[in-house]
Amino acid sequence: MPYFKDIQYAFFSLMSTIEFKDAIDLIVLAYIIFLLLKLIRETRAGQLIKGIMLLVAAYFISSLLKLTVMNYILGKTLDIGLLAMLILFQPEIRRALEQFGTTQFGIKFIGIGTPSNDLKQRWNTAIEAICDTCVELSASCTGALIVIERKTRLGEQIETGTLMNALPSKEVFGNIFYPKTPLHDGAVIMRDGIILAAACFLPRPNSDVNINKALGSRHRAAIGMSENSDAVVVVVSEETGQISIAINGVLTRDYTRIRLKSTLEKEIFYETDETENNAKKAISSIFGRRRNK
Repeated sequence: MPYFKDIQYAFFSLMSTIEFKDAIDLIVLAYIIFLLLKLIRETRAGQLIKGIMLLVAAYFISSLLKLTVMNYILGKTLDIGLLAMLILFQPEIRRALEQFGTTQFGIKFIGIGTPSNDLKQRWNTAIEAICDTCVELSASCTGALIVIERKTRLGEQIETGTLMNALPSKEVFGNIFYPKTPLHDGAVIMRDGIILAAACFLPRPNSDVNINKALGSRHRAAIGMSENSDAVVVVVSEETGQISIAINGVLTRDYTRIRLKSTLEKEIFYETDETENNAKKAISSIFGRRRNK
């Protein structure tokens, strides 16, 4: 019982020392940890993290049981763990830094950086053209690959294709993806609601381990592009006519026109990460409590 009272006293003593800046510090840290967990989910990094956690657990168990040899080996292994993580997680670290550099959290939080009315109108027209095109190509089982550029610039991929600077329409997309045209074999890249280039080559996925073996080259290219940027990639399967979207390395399939339009509008115009909303609410509540005091 005295032991429990000591713990209770220590807890309340610690809580009484927490200031406003400490709460902000904890919220930011929790948000960063959440982003890291979200990043490694559904990637090979998740399996590697599990392996490292098992090594750490084995190290502490060997210390408790005083297994000298095992403890020495595991200790040396963990000593070089940071360097090993940098090497093993290189693709994931690069992707995390790219996403951090293109995050819109700060911009949206202070209320600036929203698209102009002219840009919104161009994207509204483009979204309608993309949806009409995908439905028609899906019905005829004609393959298509459309990359929608967001914050990450895709200059390297654009240079591999043919510059167009064309206004999007069902007819233009149809001419591009018609199987007997020179531009059909590759991806269309769109920027600011304009078809910027066609017949572009996209990067391969970082790893093929978690990708369905039944997926063809278009779907793999879409996943690879979404892994290496924040682009939204729309795919129409040549085999099945199925419409799919790749975002952040994750491919979702079986889109209808309504669902496709809704997803594109949400990804292009609105906040897509619920975490940002949660973070705003948390910070607002803290400021509210401070004002009440």
